[in-house]
Amino acid sequence: MKKTLVASALAAVIFVPTASAIEIYKDDKNAVAIGGWVDARVINTQGATEVQNGASRINFGFTRDMGEGWKTFAKIEWGVNLVGSTSIDNSNSEFTSQSNDFLSTRLGYGGIAHDTYGSLTIGKQWGAWYDVVYNTNLVNTWDGNTSGTYTLNKADGAINGTGRGDKTIQYRNAFGDFSFALQTQLKQASFDLYEDDNFPGLVDGVSIADSNPIATVEYEFTYGGSATYNVTADLIVTAGANIGKFEADYVTGQSVSETDLIFGAGATWGEFNGKGFYGAINFNKQEFHDTDNLNRYIPEAWGMESLASYHFDNGLRPLIGFNILEASDDYADAYNGDVFKRQFLVVGLHYVWDQNTMLYLEGRKDYSDFTSSDKAQQAAMEYSEDDGVSIGFRYYM
Repeated sequence: MKKTLVASALAAVIFVPTASAIEIYKDDKNAVAIGGWVDARVINTQGATEVQNGASRINFGFTRDMGEGWKTFAKIEWGVNLVGSTSIDNSNSEFTSQSNDFLSTRLGYGGIAHDTYGSLTIGKQWGAWYDVVYNTNLVNTWDGNTSGTYTLNKADGAINGTGRGDKTIQYRNAFGDFSFALQTQLKQASFDLYEDDNFPGLVDGVSIADSNPIATVEYEFTYGGSATYNVTADLIVTAGANIGKFEADYVTGQSVSETDLIFGAGATWGEFNGKGFYGAINFNKQEFHDTDNLNRYIPEAWGMESLASYHFDNGLRPLIGFNILEASDDYADAYNGDVFKRQFLVVGLHYVWDQNTMLYLEGRKDYSDFTSSDKAQQAAMEYSEDDGVSIGFRYYM
């Protein structure tokens, strides 16, 4: 759709999609909305069948009209644990032991906006990079693993700001059909990398991950930006980049100081929740931006995600997607000739019962290549990628 001034950019920051938000209070100055969804599924993968929580969440959005075109706003979102402490992780299809906390923080930020001058937000929020690749992150069970969003072995992208970035300051504005976002993370974060973290031993169906850290990583400030242009009512193109610097000190005594860089572009045709055809694709090139399934940094890689669907009048929406993340020859040089090529096909059928209720069936076929001369390492790499089938129910607020 055509967009004018900052209205659309501000809406993206403050509100969740119409299908998942209910305005619960409004007066001449203030408005409060509640949103989110409940998603429960049964998934079969890794030779087992489990009930899984489908990233269920609840959020509250607050806006206040300050007059003369100014607004202040805030948003808080928590992940909701529906199934207890043990489930199959929806990003990599493996058994993981998750937090017993019923609620966990996903987003939390506040900001100020003007109809002409744009918006400024501070807190934990979706990164500018997500504007470039969000268009394929719409599959319920398997997605986002090759777009550079959920980095450091399928985490939430908080460390380098490409996903739900921590301690982020972000500015957005729009002019006609063009909008943009600029951001920085004002922080110095430190975390550990663990050996074989995605090749745990199973004890009574619960994973016992290796607790031996192999390195401590420190990140400095990160910077990102994106641009979006509505070419026509149906066609949207996006582009952006994100950069940061980190140092890793390994227990072997080796130290690495590198620049984390990703850049890329995307294109979208149609509206996923609208009737008819929807198609989306994005590409990225990255350097020291992500880690492999053994938590080793990937020196250089390219990635692609694609998605196509058709929403029929009777509510059925078949979809298909193909994702790939392939490391360059620098990866083989760094790790004794190892090959890292994550690639998989996703097919699904959604039944959109009404605007707020969905039933779905989705399957993944893995075509990855994790060749290594060390067969134990190869098995560990392959373990966290597998075929799978899920059937679920999503109830939007």
